[in-house]
Amino acid sequence: MKLSGHTVLVTGGSSGIGLALSLRFLAEGNRVLIIGRDARKLEAVRRSHPAIGIFSTDLSTEAGLEALLSFVKQEYPQLNILVNNAGVQYNYLFMEEPDALSRIDQEISTNLVAPVKLTSLLLPLLTGNPNGAIVNVSSGLFLAPKKTASVYCATKAALHSFSKSLRYQLEGSGTKVFELVPALVDTPMTEGRSGSMISSTQLCEEFFRDFSRDVYESYIGKTSLLRWLSRLSPGLADRIMKNGQ
Repeated sequence: MKLSGHTVLVTGGSSGIGLALSLRFLAEGNRVLIIGRDARKLEAVRRSHPAIGIFSTDLSTEAGLEALLSFVKQEYPQLNILVNNAGVQYNYLFMEEPDALSRIDQEISTNLVAPVKLTSLLLPLLTGNPNGAIVNVSSGLFLAPKKTASVYCATKAALHSFSKSLRYQLEGSGTKVFELVPALVDTPMTEGRSGSMISSTQLCEEFFRDFSRDVYESYIGKTSLLRWLSRLSPGLADRIMKNGQ
């Protein structure tokens, strides 16, 4: 993939990984639209970076998806790159969490249902414009899950499988499917956790290197080691990650 001249939509783009990717795409000479639920956060990003487009909506609802689709068709008809980044992770044990049902619903709808539905809705645009790409942000936890985030890990495993299957479907279409598999990144979602984290700058450097070389699965930081360990000794990988942060 070339790095410039695209029209890019990034979900969850007002902070964390999404914001870092959005600013890097912008710096590479692309038109960027970021999506989020919190209009105030989006406006704060646009004040700092006036070239970035913003749209506030709830992608977990049909109305939110349809509103975004209508807006993109009207304002960003050249859209050719979709970055499915928005995600939520709760750490809990089923036997101890009184609000488990609502947390389950939110994690599954945000991490899996929304990106799958949004991809389906935007595919006609993405495949109709040149140099199309879909980037799904998953997690190294799809390789070996941790005890306290069973639903989050399950959604990322499903997103990994979806990415591979969609890549098969789009072979020959000119639209490529990438998966970004980060290690623990220093973002608002990981605030307060112990253990080593990579910076958003390192994540962008490694991903854009892979993106430019058409590396469809980009393992960032320690996930590259976890990938090999899970192949060579799955049991050891599981034991290491079981009580992870």
